[in-house]
Amino acid sequence: MSGNRELLEAKLAEAASEDRAALIAYLPGGFPTVDGGIEAVKAAVAGGADIIEVGLPHSDPVLDGPVIQTADDIALRGGVKIADIMRTVRETHEATGAPILVMTYWNPIDRYGVERFTAELADAGGAGCILPDLPVQESALWREHADKHGLATVFVVAPSSKDARLATITAAGSGFVYAASLMGVTGTRESVGEQAQDLVRRTRATSALPVCVGIGVSTAEHAQQVAAFADGVIVGSAFVKRMLDAPDEATGLKAVRALAAELAEGVRKR
Repeated sequence: MSGNRELLEAKLAEAASEDRAALIAYLPGGFPTVDGGIEAVKAAVAGGADIIEVGLPHSDPVLDGPVIQTADDIALRGGVKIADIMRTVRETHEATGAPILVMTYWNPIDRYGVERFTAELADAGGAGCILPDLPVQESALWREHADKHGLATVFVVAPSSKDARLATITAAGSGFVYAASLMGVTGTRESVGEQAQDLVRRTRATSALPVCVGIGVSTAEHAQQVAAFADGVIVGSAFVKRMLDAPDEATGLKAVRALAAELAEGVRKR
């Protein structure tokens, strides 16, 4: 079975045709439970998210701040496995029709087996992977199998990336480019700075791929700011915090849906 990279590309193109940025929501798989994580994804899409990133919890999440680390720890203590992530992708895609990506560090894929991981992700209806710690120069094996199975390979660029490096990264990637709005780990911030706008401009100069901005985006106002210059707005920690702060799962799911609705309104105010 082929993966859903084309669906991801179509969803980004659809948002562009509506003269708005796409809303991309990140939620960790297995948090607060596997079933609860599936319901959280459904709630985000029901609220207005166009695309979903399902995080594969990892014991050493170098890009993730304390909010997502806390959620990952809960999922890992609950015994979440790669099979549960595949189930999350399958059930949420079947329920919502949205493109579902997996965001993961390289070590779990390497241990699981690249061919096995890509084949199972495609079979589950996945659209691709975001691989924040896989160097482009070491990605040939991954990209070979991802291409074979119709999966997008999304690389992360940072404000520190030089123009030549940006060109190398974007030439190897597919689906979209994940532009980190600032140097540092994920989490909510008071504002999303000018660094992000400059990074989007420089990245676009190297590629026709959509450029989507994440890290630090947490409010409708942030979403509106970023939507003015990016093709997509990525929000993670703010969704996870809504779940962590809720007194029970049902309340958390309502909070996720409400935040998605606020952010979806924000990306439409370019």
